[in-house]
Amino acid sequence: MYAAVRRYEGVTDSAEAARLVNEGFVPLMRQVSGFVAYYWIDAGDGVMVSTSVFRDRAGAEESISRAADFVRANLAALLPNPPEVVAGEVVASA
Repeated sequence: MYAAVRRYEGVTDSAEAARLVNEGFVPLMRQVSGFVAYYWIDAGDGVMVSTSVFRDRAGAEESISRAADFVRANLAALLPNPPEVVAGEVVASA
């Protein structure tokens, strides 16, 4: 399995970001080949984190691309700063 984690700082409205992600982005993630799970986390203080899990590297990489496109088109005002992106193979899980 592979995962992609994106950390967003400076989120201007976490409730609205969560609504838009849940209604618009989650369905896009479910369409990506090898989809396993997706989580959108409100870490507080204007920080939100997404975690996408896929069966293979190609799915994780596609999720990064789709996330960038979705943020540009739908969330630019709410997520004004580019995310810190970390991706790689899942080497332990529970």
